[in-house]
Amino acid sequence: QVQLVESGGGLVQPGGSLRLSCAVSGGTSSSTVMAWFRQAPGKEREYVAVRWRSGATYYADTVKGRFTISRDSSKTTVWLQMNSLQPEDSGVYYCAADSAIILSSVFEARRYRYWGQGTQVTVSS
Repeated sequence: QVQLVESGGGLVQPGGSLRLSCAVSGGTSSSTVMAWFRQAPGKEREYVAVRWRSGATYYADTVKGRFTISRDSSKTTVWLQMNSLQPEDSGVYYCAADSAIILSSVFEARRYRYWGQGTQVTVSS
């Protein structure tokens, strides 16, 4: 059973940075796709970033150039480096994983079977 635990969230001022981490356990493999989603109050959960099984990365237009997703060689940790944060980046950030995702579905939260508990990110003065 794949288990994901996010950490690293907190309060940051606009323009600041945070690095989120996702501890991965339970039998993931090189075929596992890792992704980050976020959800603001009253909003739908939205795609943020994905690391494809090949190592290729993809980002939502709203975060491209500011956020970076990465995974260590042991496959035990996935990070989301967030720079130049703005208030609209606030929300609960979730790590997600699945080995059966196809490329055309990487943006769809409902396609991922495994999720962390979420970590709160608040960008405010």
